Amino acid sequence: MTIVIHHNPECGTSRNVLAIIEASGYEPVVIDYLVTGWTRPQLQGLFAAAGLTPREALRISKSPAAELGLLSDNVSDDELLAAMVAHPVLVNRPIVCTPKGVRLCRPSEAVLDVLDQWPKGPFYKEDGSVLINEAGQKID
Repeated sequence: MTIVIHHNPECGTSRNVLAIIEASGYEPVVIDYLVTGWTRPQLQGLFAAAGLTPREALRISKSPAAELGLLSDNVSDDELLAAMVAHPVLVNRPIVCTPKGVRLCRPSEAVLDVLDQWPKGPFYKEDGSVLINEAGQKID
């Protein structure tokens, strides 16, 4: 299974998702989108596949969204997409693509929905919380 993760290595959730994917036995294609940036067609395709609008994918915290005036309801999808291309940090992360679907993996356990196999338990997140127990079951 080919897996692509649009990853921000500075983000704990993104690091958790990458760790889950790797612990599940996959070698994902890792795209550091803060380095590579986005294209408008790429974002449109990812958002459509994930069932997201640009507003739903907008990162509000720890981003320049407020300073750029993007939080107002009258900002169009076109304006949001243009801002996301100009400022890649505005896209919430991580976004994972697999043959089972595309997901914005927040919280990190959302990645389990698009994986064929999970890590062997127990599996812990960075913060020490249990994600998969000893029996291989997801902890909610």
